[in-house]
Amino acid sequence: MPYSEKLADRVRIALEDIAKVEEKEMFRGLTFMVDDKMCICIGADRIMCRIDPAIHDDLLDQRPCRSMSMKGKEYKGFILVDESDVASNRDLDFWVKCCLDFNPHAKSSKKKKKVAVKVRKTAAAAAGKKKISPAKGKIAAAKKKAKPARKKGVQAKKVVPPKKVGQAKKVAPAKKIGRS
Repeated sequence: MPYSEKLADRVRIALEDIAKVEEKEMFRGLTFMVDDKMCICIGADRIMCRIDPAIHDDLLDQRPCRSMSMKGKEYKGFILVDESDVASNRDLDFWVKCCLDFNPHAKSSKKKKKVAVKVRKTAAAAAGKKKISPAKGKIAAAKKKAKPARKKGVQAKKVVPPKKVGQAKKVAPAKKIGRS
């Protein structure tokens, strides 16, 4: 992934005093994650800053930067700054500070494991009967209709449909599977 190593080194130095900084290659560049949240992304000739959406428009008016857009949609809170516009450490520190100020309020995109399963009450459950979700009820009904469990090594009996109405069903004997 092509990104400016020089700019990445400058951002590393700016973030060296921050705890929980992680670097990941993504978005066609190198992304600096702070507390498992995207903070700054380094590209070939620019940085992408994740800032507070409330100050997005003010920064566009005050600083040389542009809003990030994909497929014609503008993303508030994401600003692109050309490498030439962060040539001085003072300018780079301004953008790093904007990113770090918003970071505690930013949402993490990291997937968290679900701890508990939410069970919805059915009409029967509300009447004081066993609590069961509609999905679980359908699964339980399907299991009742399913064939009973087989013993290990014994093939299930095959049910042969009757040829005439009123004729009894013929059941084939169970066959042993495995060693004789």
